[in-house]
Amino acid sequence: MADTLEAQDLIKKILYWRDYITINIFWFGINTVTGSITPVILPFLIALYVPGELKNTYLANIRVASLAVAMMVQPIAGSLSDRCRSRWGRRRPYVFAGAILDILFLFLVGSSTLFIDSPFDAFFESNLGVTAAYAALLISIILLQASNNIAAGALQGLIPDLISGDQRGRASGVKAVMELLPIAVVIAIGPLVDTGRLWEAIGVVMAITLITMLITMRFVHEKPLKEKPLGDAAGPLLRLVALAAIFVGVSQATLRLVRSIDAYLLSYSADPVLQVSLVGIAGFLAMTVSILFGVYFGAWSGIGKLARRQSSFIWWVISRLFFLTAIGSIQGFAYFFLRDIIQIPDSRTATMTSILLAAVALFLIPSALVGGYLSDRMGRRKLAGISGLIAAGGTLVLLSARDFPLVLIGGCIIGLGTGLFYASNWALGTDLVPKQEAGRYLGISNLAGAGAGIIGVGIGGPIADSINSLRPDLGYLIIFAIYAALFLLSTLSLSQIRGTIQTAGSI
Repeated sequence: MADTLEAQDLIKKILYWRDYITINIFWFGINTVTGSITPVILPFLIALYVPGELKNTYLANIRVASLAVAMMVQPIAGSLSDRCRSRWGRRRPYVFAGAILDILFLFLVGSSTLFIDSPFDAFFESNLGVTAAYAALLISIILLQASNNIAAGALQGLIPDLISGDQRGRASGVKAVMELLPIAVVIAIGPLVDTGRLWEAIGVVMAITLITMLITMRFVHEKPLKEKPLGDAAGPLLRLVALAAIFVGVSQATLRLVRSIDAYLLSYSADPVLQVSLVGIAGFLAMTVSILFGVYFGAWSGIGKLARRQSSFIWWVISRLFFLTAIGSIQGFAYFFLRDIIQIPDSRTATMTSILLAAVALFLIPSALVGGYLSDRMGRRKLAGISGLIAAGGTLVLLSARDFPLVLIGGCIIGLGTGLFYASNWALGTDLVPKQEAGRYLGISNLAGAGAGIIGVGIGGPIADSINSLRPDLGYLIIFAIYAALFLLSTLSLSQIRGTIQTAGSI
């Protein structure tokens, strides 16, 4: 395998911009799926299927269940792709399979509307406490997360496989742009959803998934792995399953603690101001503890005995998770924030959410390109640290916003910081992972990707509903303040990263 990788290194010197684009193009497809489902289609459907006062909790339940599956699937797919000996190469067979399954499961998401006022409602409500439509949506989203992460787990290996170290900043910048360009697609999807044309919106997502997959299959050139990889695959795969179980277990334990504190205060009729303050502090501590302990023990489970030599990689995942928890949760709650805090009418909420995300993209995309260029010159850690400070400042602007123009300003500041973060932080990660096991290690880094929703929305959703029941709409402001603090912790945790490429070894 080493000979194969060295042969690939000879090709890397002559890469052109079109190569950076084709290597990363399927990130556009993957993030069109998540970028349309998470902020627009999923909240829209949940609002149809569940009681309004519990919508954040039901959103959290669906996100936690589906992201727990994503957390397990992505590193397993990445690890299996490391060992794949297909004539298509190591990564593209998984891209193909994931894309085809994405299209199938997107169809199932749309089909959940067929179960509104279903004769099965009585059965599901008596046994699970949810409607048949919500149950169908839950199953569809779980399956979609699994298929999307089959592709993502393998796709993460392409940059370390095909791009040399001195060009990875630029490649990561292009990757960041491909992850962010779907925001432009959401501009079209939002009005379609608002006007009831859900199937047209889903059709757009299906088409983009198919087209970007076909471009990847046609224009990305991988060298097949000729030698059988050393070592047993079963042990590492079992550790990856344990990784997901540990992380979800830690986060759910802290959530139960927060709910216990909330219930205790309610039972003693505590002063509402005191209760809001204590639940908010408990929520912040729960998210912080979940990130630190969840990543630490999860990474040890996923990596094995070599984890003690990979402390910089583990701290990189922690820093990444702090940031992505904040930005992903702000995005996830944007729909309800605009509807409840800014008082956007229901008939325009998806459209205005789309406009907000598009405005963010105006700052986010160019800053990602510039960030990729700068990270090759001024250093990955320094730029990633600056990005956390910028994003925290933008979140504070959101906290003071009571009209849509100020929301746009805050979103654009967050977009600037997020673009710099996406490019510089990912380039830092590709420097830290062992090249021969890039798929597995970058799959383990999905502790940050999937874990962000499990913690940020999974804990934040119930907190928002609880505080909103005491002081209407205050819950969103409390959790957004928590997310601002997480941006700052992302910057602080970078100080624990030392060195660059870690050496792999037998596990």
